[in-house]
Amino acid sequence: MAEQPNLLFVNLAVSDLEKSIAFYTALGFEFNPQFTDENATCMIVNEGAFVMLLVEKFFQNFTKKSIADSKTITEAIMSISVSSRAEVDQFVEKALAAGGTTSNEKMDEGFMYSWSFQDIDGHLWEVLYMDPNAING
Repeated sequence: MAEQPNLLFVNLAVSDLEKSIAFYTALGFEFNPQFTDENATCMIVNEGAFVMLLVEKFFQNFTKKSIADSKTITEAIMSISVSSRAEVDQFVEKALAAGGTTSNEKMDEGFMYSWSFQDIDGHLWEVLYMDPNAING
């Protein structure tokens, strides 16, 4: 794990850690074994961003609030960028094949293309491509 300030750690409550690991492995993510046990795992998004998947009972130790039922309530939308429109489609298709469900239809804003899905616990993920020429120009 990179030793630098401003790393991003997103913490998500999951009902079944092994199933969640299998789901995200099918999407191509890897996990840091140093931070993996029966209660949690650290999914590596990139050098500076990580998703901690925490079993609900363990997750509850970190908050005094109730855990949102992510299958019926939106707690957040995690967005991840990819390098092409085709990769957006491929990523979401992998998620659907691994047990995820469609969240919204594809959105084409010209400079930005996205499609979203729900993981096996109902967490919302948006996969997007932004044309670098439109952003930098």
